[in-house]
Amino acid sequence: MSVFNRILFAVKDTDPRRPHGLAKVIALAKAGDAALDLFHAVSAPLYLPEGADRMTIGDLKRDTLELHRLRLEKLAVIARRRGISVICTVVWDHPPHEAIVRHATETGADLIVAQSHEGGGRFWHMRFTDWELVRTSPIPVLLIRSTRPYRRPAILAAVDPVHAHAKPLDLDENILVGGRMLAALLRGRMHLVHASHPPLLGLAAETPFTAEDLRSHDRREFEKLMERSDMKGRHGHLVEGDPVDVIPEVAEKIRAGIVVMGAVSRSGLKRLFIGNTAERTIGKLACDVLIMKSGDFRPRVARRRNDTLVLGAAAVIAG
Repeated sequence: MSVFNRILFAVKDTDPRRPHGLAKVIALAKAGDAALDLFHAVSAPLYLPEGADRMTIGDLKRDTLELHRLRLEKLAVIARRRGISVICTVVWDHPPHEAIVRHATETGADLIVAQSHEGGGRFWHMRFTDWELVRTSPIPVLLIRSTRPYRRPAILAAVDPVHAHAKPLDLDENILVGGRMLAALLRGRMHLVHASHPPLLGLAAETPFTAEDLRSHDRREFEKLMERSDMKGRHGHLVEGDPVDVIPEVAEKIRAGIVVMGAVSRSGLKRLFIGNTAERTIGKLACDVLIMKSGDFRPRVARRRNDTLVLGAAAVIAG
């Protein structure tokens, strides 16, 4: 991937009076001459009035889809005025994160942009849909959290050149690719950050390595990555400490507009641990976040859509 040719904007709230994140999506699409797909998945159940028949279910579904489509069209007008090619897609599908990944995979989207459920505060916790989207999507996901517009923003790529956290070998390269693309599109400047966090407690008494040896190794590997990336020294930040603290601190220091991070999927307790670390890191960031995956990541989302849930007076039935 060298450019974002097709951007899927997952619109959680189709109310055109609250176009959260639309200006940023338009800026990305315009800069990269990308096509834009405004997408909304209707996942809430339909409540069937007592005495209604199957024809009423079909009417309710069509009316609901049309309502959201017309709302998206009002948002699309804003993008089309900037010369952007826009389509609007509304489907019945649930849960929302699976619907987004399904549609993005079907349409060949290069980037998913999602409106964050939380915003405006200094600390927050990702809700279920946001976290599951990050966890399951093989396609890069940009979480829009800040209302601050993109004006030549600083792009902070969080790398781990020593692979201390068991990341796939190609993940750092994908993080760098994503960071470079954003920096080029938005005419920003890219920075690298590595939280040097040697496992001091894991050093056995008989090991030939000292804590300083591990720190020196981190420093050498980070400098090599900076050199390979043709980055200037002042744009590199090697800081000792926990990534959960280091990444947000550096992001705030350089006033980053976007932080680019990698996400891995693990099974069992290890996945829960790594997921918790990533969630706590993202939760401390006051800016947008681009999540990249390794090349061998595969989605765990069924291809078939889940149709409407219709709640009747006495039972729940499939629509």
